[in-house]
Amino acid sequence: MKLSLSARVGESFSNKEESSLTIDQLIELAKANRCRALCMRASQAGIHTPPETVQLMNQKISEAGLTVSMVTGDFAVPRNDEHGPDGLRNITPYLELAATFDANLIRVCMKTKEDIQWAQRASDEAREQGIRLAHQAHLSSLFETVKGALEVLEAVGRENFGIIYEPANWMVAGEEYGPKAIKRIQDYIFNVYVQNHRLTPDGEASLKTWNKGPVKVDHIGLWEDGGVDFRAVFAALHEIGYGGFVTVHQAFEGFIPVEEAVSKSCVYLEAVMRPGNAGRKKTGSSDGV
Repeated sequence: MKLSLSARVGESFSNKEESSLTIDQLIELAKANRCRALCMRASQAGIHTPPETVQLMNQKISEAGLTVSMVTGDFAVPRNDEHGPDGLRNITPYLELAATFDANLIRVCMKTKEDIQWAQRASDEAREQGIRLAHQAHLSSLFETVKGALEVLEAVGRENFGIIYEPANWMVAGEEYGPKAIKRIQDYIFNVYVQNHRLTPDGEASLKTWNKGPVKVDHIGLWEDGGVDFRAVFAALHEIGYGGFVTVHQAFEGFIPVEEAVSKSCVYLEAVMRPGNAGRKKTGSSDGV
């Protein structure tokens, strides 16, 4: 498995359109924490960005020895709103963005069963360029539950259409997100996102779900107890032979200094991702953070 750093780390939780980090700062942060790729989002560059700017960004990324693990080409997809699926109806600009970044994976959004036919058409066009599409395991979407995600994946029925496995969202939705879920979706996992929450009745934030309504949570670091059982997650990922990217996808702005949070996240992940450590119970400060 390989570490990737999402542009999300420089965004606030509530505003996905602005980043506190420049592309140069994001690159340096990734290099300093031994990441091998950046996950690009519209807060840095999207289909609205002039192609020459995207080309310059990709040159900087490449010269730094990094790649782009995935692109999210607009703001509606991460907002997960009614315009999220619009990109499926005209996937060409997103394919051009991915190609400029030398990336072969694009994040998409689906809200209704009507979006399935558009996902099929977009996947067919993407396949001609060797590009894959993936939908995050996301609240208030067709992928909010494991069962729902599998139904959509099977209905789309394209080899280049898969899922971004993200355990925290399924935990919030009340799903079994660990080994059993991973085995059910193993043939469709194109990327892994990691962020963390702690379920609590008086939590600082409220996340909207379709099946459970608003759910109260505290945003916590990957390395903190009380949230996702990442050791069980990575033990299961090793068991199915997953060797792709693991992307730090948590918005730390206003929560903890970004540089500190990314450093702690990567140190923790490097430890828990090792085959010998995955599945081992955490004791004291054995994770090195």
